[in-house]
Amino acid sequence: MTFVVTENCIKCKYTDCVDVCPVECFHEGPEMLVIDPEECIDCALCVPECPIDAIFDEVDLPDDQLKFIKINADLSIDWPVIEGMIPAPEDAEEWEGVPDKIQYLAEFLGDEIVDDDSEDIDKEDENAP
Repeated sequence: MTFVVTENCIKCKYTDCVDVCPVECFHEGPEMLVIDPEECIDCALCVPECPIDAIFDEVDLPDDQLKFIKINADLSIDWPVIEGMIPAPEDAEEWEGVPDKIQYLAEFLGDEIVDDDSEDIDKEDENAP
């Protein structure tokens, strides 16, 4: 069992969770943070620290976020460990709760993140605030 960073983190990338983590399981990418399932010790300290509720125990993941188990595992291999808090992007608040942000991971994951009900992943930032 591990904890999983979900879609709401994309483009928000708050790092409050990193500050309380007793191990180095968070990895930083250009658009979001992910948790390395091999490093996570299931302490749950990160969950209440996330201001946008983007972190879940994998057993409590909403059905539409299940793909983030694999996304966290895959991207944590390539992205570097983040060891402390950094400022959130200036427009982070504008991105909170915006749906369908998974499209912004396309360059890192390719077609494996495209669902049957997704729109064309190469569209302009139609959902951008």
